[in-house]
Amino acid sequence: MRSAVVLAGGHSTRASETGGATADFDGEPMIRHVVAGVSDAVDEVVVNCRDDQRAAIEAALSGLDVRFAFDPVPDGGPVAGIRTGCRVARGEWTFVTPCDRPSVSTALPQQLFEAAAGDGAVPLVGGSPRPLSAVYDTRAAIEACETTIGLGSPAVSDFLARLSPVTVADPVPEHAFDGFDTPTALRVSRDRSA
Repeated sequence: MRSAVVLAGGHSTRASETGGATADFDGEPMIRHVVAGVSDAVDEVVVNCRDDQRAAIEAALSGLDVRFAFDPVPDGGPVAGIRTGCRVARGEWTFVTPCDRPSVSTALPQQLFEAAAGDGAVPLVGGSPRPLSAVYDTRAAIEACETTIGLGSPAVSDFLARLSPVTVADPVPEHAFDGFDTPTALRVSRDRSA
């Protein structure tokens, strides 16, 4: 079984007044693009968020099949979100991605699932790892998150350093990793597509 965890628990309102997950992107909430984009590559999608986001995110995802993983401590950062989401995920392998990457499509997780070995598969884009759009062995990811958090670090780089995934060079076009977490980024993207 393969899972996806979409990280939407940030308290940031940089992309819109309603928060990045539900910010409008090409006429739909951004998180809807992400969930729809990865759904065909996995058996389940788990959305990690805060309990107070549930109603807005459920409305944004109306009609899509998702499960929720609520952060016990708000604003713990992406490492805490990965841990919470992977604890709910039922798959042996889990694709992790943030809610502000609407260009992520089925192709990326499929390539990473196929390449996964050891603790997973991490894209290498322009020579830099992209650990927040990667596939992980679910149990190994939970353990790495717990160790990282237990040592007092919120850094995704520290989480990644505790794992031994393979790297996959430039698996999809670089724009697939673009995040739209600011009003300016959203405007630029809309201008390009107009």
